[in-house]
Amino acid sequence: MGMIVSVFLILLPLLNVLPGENSRFWVSNFRLNLLGKFMALAILALGIDMIWGYTGILSLGHGVFFGLGGYCMAMYLLLKVGTAGHYESNLPDFMVWNGLTELPWFWKPMYHAWVVIPCIFIVPMVCALALGYMTFKSRVGGVYFSIVTQALALVFSITLIGQQPYTGGTNGLNDFRSIFGFPLRGPDLPKTQLGLYVATVLILIGVYMLCRWITRSKLGRVLTAIRDDEKRVRFSGYDTANFRIFVFCLSAALAGIAGALFVPQAEIISPSNVGIVPSIEMVLWVAVGGRGTLVGAVLGALLVNSAKSGLSESFPGVWLYFLGALFVGVVVFFPKGCMGLFKQLQFRSRK
Repeated sequence: MGMIVSVFLILLPLLNVLPGENSRFWVSNFRLNLLGKFMALAILALGIDMIWGYTGILSLGHGVFFGLGGYCMAMYLLLKVGTAGHYESNLPDFMVWNGLTELPWFWKPMYHAWVVIPCIFIVPMVCALALGYMTFKSRVGGVYFSIVTQALALVFSITLIGQQPYTGGTNGLNDFRSIFGFPLRGPDLPKTQLGLYVATVLILIGVYMLCRWITRSKLGRVLTAIRDDEKRVRFSGYDTANFRIFVFCLSAALAGIAGALFVPQAEIISPSNVGIVPSIEMVLWVAVGGRGTLVGAVLGALLVNSAKSGLSESFPGVWLYFLGALFVGVVVFFPKGCMGLFKQLQFRSRK
């Protein structure tokens, strides 16, 4: 099934090029860009599935790691605007608004792509390593770990809002002009969006294959055993804290990569993307798709975000109620998610 989905996603851009605009099969630039953002979010869902679905660790703060990767990319994109901004200054416009006269020290390295690209996943990994070492080595787990990560998401979003001269505050970072020399404005924008979509899909497939290899290896079996009975694994001689730290760092790195791919396609990153609510919503993607199934994580991210986009367009006043009912219905009636329902129907048909 994963192979079928991969082939479909790779070939989908052809529906933007080959059919005419009047064809029912034509995919507009807007829809293709929208799907590209969903692909980036699917990478994030895979990371959450690795730590929650396969290791049994519920993190309610993955918006932090998503935001760290996203803000690193956004800082690079804004610095590349240069003097083409509204105030014709070397500083981003929002810094000029807030009276800054010099670029902050932590912004300066982000001018270079060779610094930004590794920072996209290293910065979230370092943050996860610090938090994971303090909690897992102290054998903090279960609901207590979830509360800690949720508090981290709250602190992170409050910090972003409070430090407006350095982070853009509630408005976030936006008004990008180009990415690696390719325009994010003007008549050539659709070509850049197409390139970003293809790059996102290829990275998604690569991440999926990596996660699949891990889950089918001895390491994956240890992670699953930790999920099912951590005490027994510990009594068998394994240091479960090290395994939990590893998968937490891996999940954070994937979230950072997802954030970096999301930003140039959404053309904005703000505290509303990284706080408590989006962090909980990220977990719900995996729950809807089916945790412990990599394909389910991808499908959950695509289905929920597609439903969110479609319902907000068709029912702008009540779409949140529809989305809430969807979440409650899946959790109550289909606790194993869409993939669990699919397997159940498949089993009944064979029987």
